[in-house]
Amino acid sequence: MTIWLLAVLLLASAAGLGLRQGVIRVAFSLVGILTGALLANPLTHLLRPALSAVGVKNLIDLWLVPPAIVFVVILVIFKVVAFAVHRKTEVHYKYKGGDLRLTLWRRMNSRLGMCLGLVNGAAYLILISFVIYILSYWTVQMASGDADPRGLKILNRVGRDLESTGMAKVARVIDRMPPVYYKTADIVGELYHTPLLESRLDRYPPFLSLAEQPEFQGILNDKEFSALWQRQPPITELIQSPSIAAMLKNSSELKTIWAIVEPDLDDLAAFLTNGVSPKYDPVKILGRWDFAVNPTIGLLRRSKPNIPSSEMARVRQWMAAQFATTSFVAMTDHQLVLKNLPQLKTSPGAPPSTTLETLSGQWSESDGKYVLNYSSGGKSEEATAEIEGDRLVIGGQALEMAFERED
Repeated sequence: MTIWLLAVLLLASAAGLGLRQGVIRVAFSLVGILTGALLANPLTHLLRPALSAVGVKNLIDLWLVPPAIVFVVILVIFKVVAFAVHRKTEVHYKYKGGDLRLTLWRRMNSRLGMCLGLVNGAAYLILISFVIYILSYWTVQMASGDADPRGLKILNRVGRDLESTGMAKVARVIDRMPPVYYKTADIVGELYHTPLLESRLDRYPPFLSLAEQPEFQGILNDKEFSALWQRQPPITELIQSPSIAAMLKNSSELKTIWAIVEPDLDDLAAFLTNGVSPKYDPVKILGRWDFAVNPTIGLLRRSKPNIPSSEMARVRQWMAAQFATTSFVAMTDHQLVLKNLPQLKTSPGAPPSTTLETLSGQWSESDGKYVLNYSSGGKSEEATAEIEGDRLVIGGQALEMAFERED
């Protein structure tokens, strides 16, 4: 097993190094290991701005590199101090203690150093197991078989060995990663192995506002990335794709996404599993709605029962042409967008306008109904909306409109 081979190698190396360096240097190293492990994460916020300033933009690099640098710097400081103390002690016994004391000191120094070196080896083993555990928790879930790079295969193999040997329990003892870290890994792993969930992810209510922002539309409309995702390449190749690489370098976009995702991770996991959002499904208006010609014709016939059939046929033909791309989006932050809406109000005798407009505004709920406030032509407008079965009916316009939820 790779873990036991790693354990034997670390303990043997640490014991041999302790025998050679002596107890003072090994003791300082042990304190340095413990101090570095405790301070590696808290001090990373001091280092990340400096790395960003020198050109490190990738989120993964900014997450992995700073703790490693902090740990190494702290350990080096303790080793430098240890060398100075060891040197002074050696000089004292060599020139002031006599040959007998010098011999006894060197024997005790090396033997105690070997014993304490084993403790150092165990500390390194625990820390390395922890690092392997938190990294392989992601990579094992996104393994793609023989297509994975060699380094990723080794990491996944060692990660599986952690579980099979029980060393994962040791790693979890010192684990201080927040629960959202592992929940996010579970969700990403499920998405990676089930690309068809992309369509369901696109309909998750909190993500509706992201889809309306120009900076995210490039990713959503990237057909090359969708095709790459469908064939499930190695995760390293997926991360290096232009869309993901650009996003990982844009901290503001990532903060925006994370601010939306973090509070609803459990709800998102449930939505991906069964298509039901326990948190947002009770708010029926949330989602994307496409204009429905036939139900709108039915509403028009209900309001004008005496309309001639020839006129109805003309109206149907007009609707099918003018409302082909009309849609309505209601978002969780109470924002709304009514897209590609023909101008319904025209001057008497004027021909129907072919100009499409997109209206933005807010929605609110009152007594089981919804009130829509938006601006059209520089004027504030108000409309009402009701959910009738699987349809959304918007009134208060020149035309009562029916929408059906996007599949």
